Amino acid sequence: MNGSKLLKEKYFKFFEKNNHKKIDSASLIPDNDPSVLFTTAGMHPLVPFLVGQEHPLGKRIVNVQKCIRTGDIDDVGDKGHLTFFEMLGNWSFGDYFKKEAIEMSFEFLTKELVFSIEKLAFTCFQGDNDASKDEESANVWLSLGVSKDRIAFLPKKENWWGPAGETGPCGPDTEMFYWNSKEEVPKDFDPENETWVEIWNDVFMQYNKTKDGKYVPLLQRNVDTGMGFERVAMILENKPDVYEISTIKPIMNKVQGIAKIQEPNSEQLHSLRIITDHMRAATFILGDHKAIIPSNLDQGYVLRRLIRRSIRHLKLLGVNIVDNNITPIIAEKIIELYQDEYSELKDNKEFILTELRKEESKFEKTLEKGLKQFEKLATKDIDGKNAFLLFQSYGFPIEMIEELAQEKKIKVDVEGFNQEFKRHQELSRVGAEKKFKGGLSDNSEETTKLHTATHLLNQALRNILSDDIKQKGSNITPERLRFDFNFERRVTPEEIIKIEHVVNKVITQGLEITKEKMKLMDALKLGVQAEFGARYPDEVWVYTIGDFSKEICTGPHVENTNKLGIFKIKKEQSSAAGVRRIKAVLLNK
Repeated sequence: MNGSKLLKEKYFKFFEKNNHKKIDSASLIPDNDPSVLFTTAGMHPLVPFLVGQEHPLGKRIVNVQKCIRTGDIDDVGDKGHLTFFEMLGNWSFGDYFKKEAIEMSFEFLTKELVFSIEKLAFTCFQGDNDASKDEESANVWLSLGVSKDRIAFLPKKENWWGPAGETGPCGPDTEMFYWNSKEEVPKDFDPENETWVEIWNDVFMQYNKTKDGKYVPLLQRNVDTGMGFERVAMILENKPDVYEISTIKPIMNKVQGIAKIQEPNSEQLHSLRIITDHMRAATFILGDHKAIIPSNLDQGYVLRRLIRRSIRHLKLLGVNIVDNNITPIIAEKIIELYQDEYSELKDNKEFILTELRKEESKFEKTLEKGLKQFEKLATKDIDGKNAFLLFQSYGFPIEMIEELAQEKKIKVDVEGFNQEFKRHQELSRVGAEKKFKGGLSDNSEETTKLHTATHLLNQALRNILSDDIKQKGSNITPERLRFDFNFERRVTPEEIIKIEHVVNKVITQGLEITKEKMKLMDALKLGVQAEFGARYPDEVWVYTIGDFSKEICTGPHVENTNKLGIFKIKKEQSSAAGVRRIKAVLLNK
């Protein structure tokens, strides 16, 4: 059995033995969370339970969550950075805290994975004006036999999690490191030494950050952990980097075969890693049941960038893309590797391959236009702004621009290009930070009302349009709701009026909203509505709105529909192939 498979089996078995209930990975596209484009950590889908709602399976949870992080996308290509990764996590919702969490982490590392204590080191929060030094965590490590030399106290920047937005749950964390080298382990732990690989993080949510910047102790203290699956698999399989592990190496071998490269040099290896990582991420995004397609907005823009960057690097390796459908061939290998664990890849295989073919074709046309633009610019040396235009608008990497320029015997202002690129990155980062406004745990009165209104809209769509309608995703801010559903055509203005009427009639009827715990199979047999393609635990919460609707949900909701105000649809549009999107608001009565 390979180290990757063994790691997951050991992890789940260990925490199930410690009374944790296993749940499936949630979607890569967060529900009802305007703060981020993708699920970046295991905690995203579990936020309702971290802020006090009861999980149907209890207070202890274990899972592996598929994640996407794009903040380091330009660093991909080295030994360690990945855009798509899997995160193992164990959770306590107001149950055990620091002592038990650290003891379980230590036992798993030293007994189950048989990591030598000599090769482990740890960091803890050093304290500041907001919160005291985390001596409690350090003392637990010491009690387990860890040397004082192997514990470092670091500032908030390094050893504090959250809040995800401006407000919400947060707290100190303790991080675990492994000496990933055959060289002798140094006596003292230096967190700056990259040979110490961070493998696990235990976050202790014990504070709530308020709007005025104060850190108030939480009534429900939670534990949120995250173990980097690929990094630990790398150690278990004794590999020099994450691209060599058993769940990733076959993809890189496939790409290398397509490129007909026997012994890659450093530049070729860099491109092979980028293609492997980006195609893995793109395949999982396309395979998600939320039906994201390449576009120029939000998740679709990230997806397009991943695919096109893969194609650019395939070209750098000398691969002929035209009419060859190269990216779908790579995606098929990824689907084959992961489909047993993530059945959505198998279910959505045709969608994945079709969208990749389309994007390849579109990019070829863009490249043709880019070459024409280059010819216009190539009458003189190309300045930084024009070089960046070729990169940004037509997908030309700077290496390609330099090669074309050499053929024309002209120069490219690479330094100017780098300055433009840096400026663009800073603007993008500002844009990404704006996504965090409001915070993950926004259970405000406005958001709660709109959350309830999505249930009414969901049922009204079935009443007016079709019984076959299913939710494909939702996104809620305090100002509006956004609801995606399967439907093949535009909803007419007359139908929109009817849908609004149905929702507003239920609001004025003042129907009571109740919740009950049910076995998932029993709920589905009763015809309770569930989001299309979503994976639910064996036990779920079912919210019932009078005799109007029954739906699986985690909440929160108002107690009665008469609290909602007037429902108004602001926009109806296409979201993806066969998926429509409605944006709506609640007005004061």
